[in-house]
Amino acid sequence: MKDLFGTALLDYLNGNFTEDIITSTNISDDDELPLTYLFREFSDMSQLEQKALQLARGKVLDVGCGAGIHSLYLQEQGLEVKAIDVSKGAIEVSKRRGVKNAQLISVLDETETFDTILLMMNGTGIFQELDKTPLYLKHLKTLLNPNGQILIDSTDIKYMYEDDDGGYWQDLHSNYYGELDYLLSYKGESEPLITWLYLDFETLATACESVGLTCELAMEGDHYDYLARIF
Repeated sequence: MKDLFGTALLDYLNGNFTEDIITSTNISDDDELPLTYLFREFSDMSQLEQKALQLARGKVLDVGCGAGIHSLYLQEQGLEVKAIDVSKGAIEVSKRRGVKNAQLISVLDETETFDTILLMMNGTGIFQELDKTPLYLKHLKTLLNPNGQILIDSTDIKYMYEDDDGGYWQDLHSNYYGELDYLLSYKGESEPLITWLYLDFETLATACESVGLTCELAMEGDHYDYLARIF
């Protein structure tokens, strides 16, 4: 793993910012991911993020913490937070920015228990594929304390398949439409292609029900995005 994401975060933190991250998928062209966005303050976060942070309580696990923006805010509110990421660079940045407990670990290797598990910035992406979603949800369930909750966001990207006539051009023989091939590039280098999952709320709720979890809609965003609370 090249960890271009972590390299970009470190460059920004060290004052070596010269260009942004480039992302693309099999259904979209290149798009810039501004490094400044990955270091935003609470006031610059989306309403969904702000709502999630306001709902967080108790001991919190911040999954895919990135530069630690959510963890730092929750720490400031007096909560105990463990931040995890599979990016070595992201963990280094989080620690240097003041996250007290940041560890390089995959969520599937996590064993502690928490009152709130936070998965933001399309948190369902780590599930990778629809078929793997129950596996991740089962594991997340084992990490919950009694009366614990999972706060997760995603987007129903069906709108991206809409044609000029208002119909949809999805291939009925392909996988679930939210499974995308995702490519991240930085300074002329690219990470290996990964699968990144966007889930519509109904599909997420059904997957939760299949493993004995309840999924409720906590908030809807402005563009087919939503925040779910799972317990």
